[in-house]
Amino acid sequence: MPRGSVTATPAAGIRVIFRWFWPATRPYRGRLLVSLLLVAVGPVLATAQVWMFKLLIDDVLIPRNFHAFPAIAAGYIGIGLAQGLGSFSDELLSAWLGERFVLDLRTRLFDHLHRLSVDFFDRRQLGDTLSRLTGDIDSIEALVLSGVTSTLSYGFEIVLFTGALFYLNWHLALAAMVAAPAFLVIARYFSARIKKASREQRRRSGSVTAAAEETLANVALVQAYDRHAAETERFHRENLGRFTAEMAATRLRALYRPLTELLETLAVVLVLGVGVWALSHNQITVGGLVVFVTYLTRLYSPIRGAGRLSNTLYAASASAERIIDLLSQQPDVREPAKPRSLPGGPGSRAQGWVNFDAVTFAYPGAARLALKKVTFAVAPGQTVAVVGASGAGKSTVSKLLLRFYDPSAGRISLDGCNLRDLPLATLRRNVSAVLQETLVFDGTIRDNILWGNPAATEAELVAAAAAADAHGFISAMPDGYDTQIGQRGRLLSGGQRQRLALARAMIRDAPVLLLDEPTTGLDAGSAERILAPMRRLMTGRTTLVISHNLLTVTDADQIVFLADGQISGIGTHHELLATSPGYAQLYRLHQQRDTPAAADLQLQPELI
Repeated sequence: MPRGSVTATPAAGIRVIFRWFWPATRPYRGRLLVSLLLVAVGPVLATAQVWMFKLLIDDVLIPRNFHAFPAIAAGYIGIGLAQGLGSFSDELLSAWLGERFVLDLRTRLFDHLHRLSVDFFDRRQLGDTLSRLTGDIDSIEALVLSGVTSTLSYGFEIVLFTGALFYLNWHLALAAMVAAPAFLVIARYFSARIKKASREQRRRSGSVTAAAEETLANVALVQAYDRHAAETERFHRENLGRFTAEMAATRLRALYRPLTELLETLAVVLVLGVGVWALSHNQITVGGLVVFVTYLTRLYSPIRGAGRLSNTLYAASASAERIIDLLSQQPDVREPAKPRSLPGGPGSRAQGWVNFDAVTFAYPGAARLALKKVTFAVAPGQTVAVVGASGAGKSTVSKLLLRFYDPSAGRISLDGCNLRDLPLATLRRNVSAVLQETLVFDGTIRDNILWGNPAATEAELVAAAAAADAHGFISAMPDGYDTQIGQRGRLLSGGQRQRLALARAMIRDAPVLLLDEPTTGLDAGSAERILAPMRRLMTGRTTLVISHNLLTVTDADQIVFLADGQISGIGTHHELLATSPGYAQLYRLHQQRDTPAAADLQLQPELI
C-alpha cells in the first residue's frame, strides 16, 4: 500500500450500527418523540389538502355550486397554515436533535481517543483520525436520527396515500401498485453498490487528510530536502483516488434517479389509461380521477425518497463503520478496577518514593525486549539519572513511569503503591514531566504555563515564569504573557520553548519530576541558560533524569547505566567510572566529542 494510504475498516450491518449509536439518543428521546409526532402530522395534512381538490371539482366546479367555495377555501387555508407551523416546528426541532447528537457523539469520540494508549497514535495516521472525528461523525446523524424520522415520514405518506388510492378506486390502485416491486428491486440493487463505493470514498478521504497533515506538519523538512514536488504528487495521487471513488458513487446515484423516474412515468400513463376507461364507464368522477393522479404522484415521491434514503443510509453506514472502528479500540492501560489511594489518603500529595522492581517490557508488536528486569529506587528529594547509548531503553523508563504503557513483568510503585492500582489522575497529578520533545500549544504564553495548573493565580504564574528564567524574555515581548506563540510554539526559540516547559512544570508543583533529555536539540549556550531554572525546579523533588549525555548528570545522587535494556551498572559517577567499563568508555567518548561548555552542564540541585 502506498505511503499515507489508509486501510479499510471492518464492515458492519445496519443493526450493528444502531446497537452502537442508538443509545446515544437516550438524553433527548422526549424531543425525538415530539419530532416523530410532527412527522406523522405532516402526511395527514398533505392527504387532507389533496382531498380538498376533489371537493372543489366535484362539489363546486362541476355542479357550479359556488356557495360551497368559501368553506372549502377556508379549510384549504387552515390546512396550509397548520402545515407551515408543523414544518417550522419540525425543521427547528430536527436541526436541534441532529446537531446535539453530533455534538455529543463527537465529544464522546474525542474523550475516548484521549483515553487510548499512546501506542494507538503511534500506529494510526493522525490525519485519518481527524477525518473520522469531523466528516464521518456528521454522516452518522443522517443514519441514526434523520434516517429514522425520514423513514417514518415516508412510511406515513405511503400508507396514507395508498389508503386514499384504494378508497377512491381499488382497480386503479392495483394498477398503480404494479411499479412498486420494481422500485424496491432497483433500490436494493443500487444500495449495496453505493455502500461499497461510499466506503471506498470515505477511506480515500481519510488518506487525503492524512497525507496533508503529515506533509504540512513537516513542511520545514520538505523544503529543506526540496521534496515539495514529490509530496505534491503524493497528495495529488491520494486526491485522484478520492476523485475516482466519488465519481463511482456519483455514477450510481445519477443512474438511479432516471430509472425510477422512468418507472414512475410508465405507471402514471398506465393509471391514466385505466382511469379514462373507468371515467367513461362512470366508475369514477372527474374530481376523483384528478385527485387519484395527484395522490399517485405524491405516492411515488416518498417511494423515490425511500429509495434515495436507503442509498444515503448505506453510504452513511460506511462512515459509521469508521467510527465504530475507533470506539471499539480499548486502551492498553486501564483504570484499576479497585483503585487505591496514596498512603496519605484520597487527594493527598505523594512523598516521592519511586521504585522499579524487576521491570521487563516489550513494545506491542516488537520481538525485542526494551527493558529486562530493571530494578532501582529513587528516594524523596533524590536525583537519579538513567543514562546509556541510543536504544538502550532510557525513554522507555519515562513512558512506564507516566503509565503510557504497563510493564510486561515486574512492578513500578509510587510511595509503595503499584502504579496499576492508582487512578491515572492520581499518578499524573503527582508527576511533572519535561519531555524530550518540548510540547507547547497554539495560544498565548499565559495559556501554556497555566496548562500545568489552570487554577493558579497571576502571582503564581509570574513566580513560575521567573523561576524558569522566562519572565525576562516574556516581559520584553509586545503583549507580554498574552503573546501568541504560534502552532507548536514556532514563534519562540528552542531555549524559550524549553523555559516555557519548565515554567509549566514549576507551576504544577508535583513532588516527582521527570526530565526526559531536557537539553536535547539545544546548543551549549541555550542548554547552559536553562540549567539554573532546572536546578530550582529539581530542589526538594524526587527527580528522574533521562539523558544520553553523561556529562550532564555526573553530579546526580545515583546513576543507572542501561545497555541493551538491562542495568549494566548503578552507582555514583565516580563509582561507575571505576566499576563499569561500558559507562567509562561512553563517558570518554562524550568528553572527546563535546565542548568544554557542555562539561559544565551539571544537574545537581542547588540549595536556594
